[in-house]
Amino acid sequence: MRQSPVNRILILLKTEGPQLASTIGSSLGISSEAARQQLTKMAEEDLVEPVTEAASGRGRPRQLWHLTPAGNSRFPDGHADLTATLLTTMVNQLGQGAVDAVISAREAEALKRYRGEIDITADLPSRVAALAAIRTREGYMADHWREEDGSLVLVENHCPICAAATVCAGFCRSELETFRATLGANVEREEHILLGARRCAYRIRVI
Repeated sequence: MRQSPVNRILILLKTEGPQLASTIGSSLGISSEAARQQLTKMAEEDLVEPVTEAASGRGRPRQLWHLTPAGNSRFPDGHADLTATLLTTMVNQLGQGAVDAVISAREAEALKRYRGEIDITADLPSRVAALAAIRTREGYMADHWREEDGSLVLVENHCPICAAATVCAGFCRSELETFRATLGANVEREEHILLGARRCAYRIRVI
């Protein structure tokens, strides 16, 4: 089913970050003016907003279109309010140990499931590609590529458990350890949504 221009723009800004209207137009196969008209309508609905940024060198300032919090909310966050409330209540009533036990059980289940789907004998790029596919199915909008220095990058443009991770950072630590164990590689987080980045990004190298 063909997606609406609104959804296509939302996904483009979510996965690629802030964009020029002309770039959005090229991606949608429409003119820059048509893209600006669509973006203006979306801005009226508080889904996007233009931000003027200085261009490099002596170029004119550029107007980049960003997602607003309302635009970001179009991507599901796994019953955010309920999740945050349940975790807070668990800590208050049962203590941090109860939450740690939940995180450990979730980590063990994820590791078992990932190892069942990823061929550990395959080369590292293939393992990263398989993990990215799994994470995309789970709602993380993942992507991956190889850098010029030979390292691999895994990015997650959305976090469906962001509310839980905000309440308890243990979820983020657990996922990082799960990646390392699943891939059998050195994995470091270089960008973090909880620290204000628009995505989580991981640098992966052979041990």
